[in-house]
Formats: sequence, C-alpha cells, structure tokens
Amino acid sequence: MTIPIPLDGSVLGFSHLGRIGAGCAVAPSAEGMDRVRHGRAILERGLASGQPIYGTNTGVGGMKDKDWRDDELAEFNLGLVRSHHFGTGAPFPNATVRKAIAIRINTALTGTVGCSPQLVDAFVDLLNADIIPIVRRTGSIGCADIGLMGQIGAVLTGVGEVSHRGARRDAAEVLAELGRAPLVFAPRDALAALAVNAIGYAAAAVALRSAARAVRVLMAVGLFSSATLGASRAPWRSAAHIGTRMQTDVGRWLCEASRDWPWHDASNVQDPLSLRMMPQIFGTTLSTLMHAGQAVLNMTARSDDNPVVVEDEVLTSGGSLPADVAIVVQSCQLTLAHIARNVFNRCVILVSGGRRGLPVNLVPEGVVATGFGPALKLMGDLYMRVLSMTAPLSPQSLVVANGAEDEAAFLPLIVERLERQVRALWRMAALEALLAAQAADVLDDGSEGLALQIRGLVRRHSAFYRADRPLSSEVEEIETEISSSGFILQLVDLASVEEFDRFFAISSDVAGGS
Repeated sequence: MTIPIPLDGSVLGFSHLGRIGAGCAVAPSAEGMDRVRHGRAILERGLASGQPIYGTNTGVGGMKDKDWRDDELAEFNLGLVRSHHFGTGAPFPNATVRKAIAIRINTALTGTVGCSPQLVDAFVDLLNADIIPIVRRTGSIGCADIGLMGQIGAVLTGVGEVSHRGARRDAAEVLAELGRAPLVFAPRDALAALAVNAIGYAAAAVALRSAARAVRVLMAVGLFSSATLGASRAPWRSAAHIGTRMQTDVGRWLCEASRDWPWHDASNVQDPLSLRMMPQIFGTTLSTLMHAGQAVLNMTARSDDNPVVVEDEVLTSGGSLPADVAIVVQSCQLTLAHIARNVFNRCVILVSGGRRGLPVNLVPEGVVATGFGPALKLMGDLYMRVLSMTAPLSPQSLVVANGAEDEAAFLPLIVERLERQVRALWRMAALEALLAAQAADVLDDGSEGLALQIRGLVRRHSAFYRADRPLSSEVEEIETEISSSGFILQLVDLASVEEFDRFFAISSDVAGGS
C-alpha cells in the first residue's frame, strides 16, 4: 500500500507534487491541524466581537461593504461558492487539479487562513476518495483563481462535475453513491475554498517541469548537432571556468557528455555564436527555470488568502496577487525564446551545408531531391510561436469589482503561454534531431552516448532521406518518443546536470509530474 504524502504546511517539492498528481493520498499533520484550529478560534473570536471580516460576515468584491446577518450567512456562503463556478473551456488535467487541492490544504495548515478544520478535512477527502472536480481553465485574471477554484468549492456543495475512477460524472451522484453529504460551509470557509491561486501555482509547477524536461532534451540534441557540425569545444571549456554557476555546469556537461565521442573539429579560429554560446544560452535558461520553480514551490507553503490570521488578529491582506510567480514565469518565457532562436540558428547551419562538406539541404550526392530546405519553414514557424509568447502580461491594466480590484497578475494565462512554448520546443527538438541524424548519416559519422540514442530514436521513425517524401508524420512520431519519460530518463542516465535534474525530479520517473 502506498504511504500517503504528509502535509504539514512546509514547502512541497516537485517529487511530492508529482506523486500527488499521480493519485497518491495525502495526510495532514496533527501539528498542522492544531494550527488550523488555533487560527479558527481567533477568527471566531473576531466574529463574536462584531468585527467586520471580509467574505465572512461581509460581502466580497463590489459588495465588500454589505454586512450579512447571522441568519443569512449559510445562504451567502452557499451562493458565494456557486456563483464563482464560472470557468469555461477545456479542463485542466486531473493531475493538476489534485496538486491544486493539495496546495490549498497545505497552505491552510499554516494556520493563517482562519478556515475550519472541516474544510481541510473535506479537501483531503476529495483527494483520497479520488473525487476530482472538473476545472475548466478559462476564468482567472490571476488575483486569486476564483473562477477556477470556485469549481472545486462548488463540488463540495454537491454541484458541478467530477472525475471519479476515470469517468466524468455529476458531482451530486458521486457524493451520494459514496455516502458523502454536501458540505455546509461555516463562515469564512466559502471564501477560503475559492479565493486562492492554487490552480495557478499547480499549473505553473506542471508547465515549468515540462519546460525543464524539454530544455534538457534540447541540450542533448544540440550537442548531437554540434558534434555533427564539428564544433570546437574550446568555448565550452572556457565557460566551465569563467561562466556563472549554471553556465559553468552546462559547459562542463557539454564537454563531459561528449568526452569519448569521435569528434571531427571543423572549426577555423571560432564557430558561429549559436555553437559557441550554448553554455551561456542553456545555462541562463536552466538557472531561470530553477528560480521560477523555487518561487512556485515557496507558494505551496504560504497563505495567499484574504483575510489572514496573524499575531492573534484577523487582518485584510493583499497576498492574493501572485506577482512574484507571474514575473519569474514570464522571465522563463524570454529565456525559452533564446533557446528557440539557438535551435533555429543551428538548424540553418545544418541545412545550409558546407561545414565538413555537408551538402545543401542535406541531399546526398547523386540524389535528385529538394531535401530539407523547405522544412526550415516549419522550424521558423515554431521559433516565432515561441517568440510570440514573450510580451509581458502581468503589468496590463484591468479594473473590476466597482473599482475595488484594480490589480491582477494573469498567472493562469501566463502559464498557458508557457505551455504553448513548450509544445513548440518539443517539435523543434524533434526536427533538429531529424536534421542532425541525416547529417551524421551523410557524413557516415560514428556515434556514442547521447548522439547514439538520439540517432537511433530518429531512425526508428524516419529512414535516411534518399528521395523527397512527406515529413509531417515522421516529425510528430519523433516528437512523441523524444518527449517521453522513458527517453528522457535514458538521456539523464547517460549525462546528468545533477542539481537541475534533482530539483525538477527529472532523474526519477515521477508519474503525473509533467
């Protein structure tokens, strides 16, 4: 039997989130539940004294100054959750929703939320009974994911849809079938169920880990291309001594991962920048991804609620603005665009021919064909798709709630753009691998290590190019395998960037973590 993941209000790692996403149960700690009860007692003391507490005995948003009578609170709480079930569009994967629920539980265990223990228990029960709300992904401006988390909270009241045992079903039917009554929210619990950024943080964790995996594969493919082009490794050795910490790691990785390969150095004084500057480009990207990843993980143990309980008081808070996470995720989008440009430039060098006597468009001698020249248009399209996602969103102006809510971070949309970048990067990796394999075969190069693995993968889906043919399906098939966990683990086993791979749990096959 799988041991439940303990939740105690401390920072969760990518490995823990991956296991929760894959279906592992969770268990809140006794100390965490004690903190919940302590925070609840402080909030109830404030209510008993007549203190107006936002979203607890008052309205929310544009109705923040509306005071509710005690006999109106049950109806208000029920309506508050159901009115925030307004998300639309395609749903998030179940794994992402599971992680979001776990993040909500974990931040509640800090004791700063003021919610009741019953709300925490209800969320734990959803996860452990595999009752996973269907959360449609469009409906948050990134200042508490109210339209997204509201779809989770609504399920607790018996409305909405859930995924249970692999089937999408009506929430009321599943709760009745399992003998669970809809939750009657205590004051404060309704707002605590929906006014947090847990979905945004969970989705960001998934997207960042996927980006980390893609960049690791692109490093390997780029190394294969560089070997085929006969790049000098001198600039990489230089980076290993003079670069930033991660640039140094990448420079060493490029040299050590290819140490035993047969290498035909075709350089004359120095190479094009796209070959020379791989440690700088990849190193900057890896460090940026790690910085963003840590910012997301930090939020798994920090309340972004409003109000909050601190120093035995109930205080209003601006913590629902995830500005730090939104900004660092956008910085990742910039660095991924640099990666995309680097890949595009290397592919132009491969297809242009000349280095090491490679033919133009990688058409073998004596063959009547157009070759891979047209495929550069696909690579250019993919590069522009990545680049087009880099314009900043978080500073955009937006005012709602009768002017009371005039800040936002747009984190879910920023994450969605990161996901689009990663999808394009996976296809770029597949196409560069195809071009590098063709070039290596034209030159009759020997291959070792990562190059041998990538070359073999390409040839399982795409034969050596001797005549013009459609490439669409072949590129997609290469993409499917090159992005698979099994292949990524092979690459990491052959050559690991230890700190980076360990941080994102790339060195272990964490189901549900991607």
